[in-house]
Amino acid sequence: MSKVLGIIAEYNPFHNGHLYHLQKAKKDTFSNYSVAIISGNFTQRGNTSIIDKWSKAKMALENGFDLVIELPLVYAISSAENFADGAVKILNSMKVIDYLSFGTETQDFEALDKIASVLYNEPKEYKSILQHELKKGISFPKARQNALMMYLNDIRKYTNILLSPNNILGIEYLKALKKYNSNIAPYPIERFESEYHSNKIDGNIASSTAIRNIIKNDNLPILRKLLPDESFCILINNLKAKHVVPDISAFEKIIIYNLRKMSLSEIQNLPDVSEGLENAIKNAANSCNSINEFLNIVKSKRYTTTRLQRILLYSLLDITKKDMDISKKIVPYVRVLGFNNKGKFLISEISKANPKLEIITSVKKYIDISNNKNNKILLKKDIYATNIYTLGYEEDSWSNLDFTHKIVE
Repeated sequence: MSKVLGIIAEYNPFHNGHLYHLQKAKKDTFSNYSVAIISGNFTQRGNTSIIDKWSKAKMALENGFDLVIELPLVYAISSAENFADGAVKILNSMKVIDYLSFGTETQDFEALDKIASVLYNEPKEYKSILQHELKKGISFPKARQNALMMYLNDIRKYTNILLSPNNILGIEYLKALKKYNSNIAPYPIERFESEYHSNKIDGNIASSTAIRNIIKNDNLPILRKLLPDESFCILINNLKAKHVVPDISAFEKIIIYNLRKMSLSEIQNLPDVSEGLENAIKNAANSCNSINEFLNIVKSKRYTTTRLQRILLYSLLDITKKDMDISKKIVPYVRVLGFNNKGKFLISEISKANPKLEIITSVKKYIDISNNKNNKILLKKDIYATNIYTLGYEEDSWSNLDFTHKIVE
């Protein structure tokens, strides 16, 4: 069979930098088929997707992908480690993927792989340094960064690498490939776009963060040069339909209400809540009226804003520590959001390569016939998340779209 490329992304939204990455990866790997694993309506940094998952799937297909798969919600809003682990498990389970390409902020692939090996093998000396750093009361990401730099004995070299969200995700992809002894070959590509959080616009390239800010500020004319034509048209159609959810603040009253209603033990049962954090969360929820206010009260050197925003999403979307534990123990389903003719053929090849793999093209049919209890728990979280997400629309906030929305073709 021809070569198959896999890419894991959020495409929030799909812009010119993403198009460059896809086209270069396909060309360099001589891949005839391409598969995207994308997060759905909520994202890894504890926020909303600005447009819904089917619109993102349409953008991906219109710009050159053949098959688009949804990363189940529980992975999509997890830490970088579980986000990467879940997505790699899906790609690996397909048994037809030859390459996993991802963007980095460095050309030093050897350094990324070296870090991934340390995190996978966890040598005793590294673990000892990590525990020492954690005792300082700093956040886990910062403690891990410090421990890696000290263990690898090159602070200058590894600081720049470990400060980039894209490098960190790339390292987690590499670690997951090692963990599952995968035959998928990693293919990193240095980003040809602004840095992850940058608001800078350089010609026709800008980060997703900058583009989302442009949309929020209603500066739409500039978007035409930053997005492929297909993405621009899909985005404009969503804006006209008032089917855009700019950020998590769209749900802030629901979130604060939920936290006020929840008991301390229920808050303690949210993923990422530990060391008495439930008390700070409860006190903040009882005394504030917005997410910004909440974050300013609770955030500290131990608890990053991203971690706290993820906890807010867990409370909104009814995600518990048990759900997170389930996600780590299973191989998830393959939920198809969209495909073209080549993608349809690819689904057939995936079914042949792994007949036991659960491929979902109809949510209702899957729920009716599947006996996989754990996968059904995760799928119901996806359905619930979509029902919450559409409450952020200004018009037509329909529920149960996972049952009624057709696969994008």
